[in-house]
Amino acid sequence: MLGPYVPLVLMFALGLGFAVFSVIIAPLVGPRRYNKAKLDPYECGIEPSPQPVAGGGRMPVAYYLTAMLFILFDIEMVFLYPFAVSADVLGLFGAVEIALFIATVGFAYIYVWRRGGLDWN
Repeated sequence: MLGPYVPLVLMFALGLGFAVFSVIIAPLVGPRRYNKAKLDPYECGIEPSPQPVAGGGRMPVAYYLTAMLFILFDIEMVFLYPFAVSADVLGLFGAVEIALFIATVGFAYIYVWRRGGLDWN
């Protein structure tokens, strides 16, 4: 009765075993010699400073927000591609669902746009 699930359970067990093995073995075989460069924080190739400086310093938050927005709309495309492939099979139900999905993402896009999340000041 549970025979079809055995490969799935074995795959999860193998993944869990690999994760536990990696966490346990890493401190044992990893390098133990640290230098100043390894312990310094790294921020996009710019030397970090405790105070934001006009000519350098920390990256602006807008950079990270733009990256997150890119990921958000990239994920939207991941959901739209299967619909485009099987649009004829889904029929009217699929068209309504994808229209609701696009409208929801569109409202989010307009909200971010109105709040200035897409401006490069």
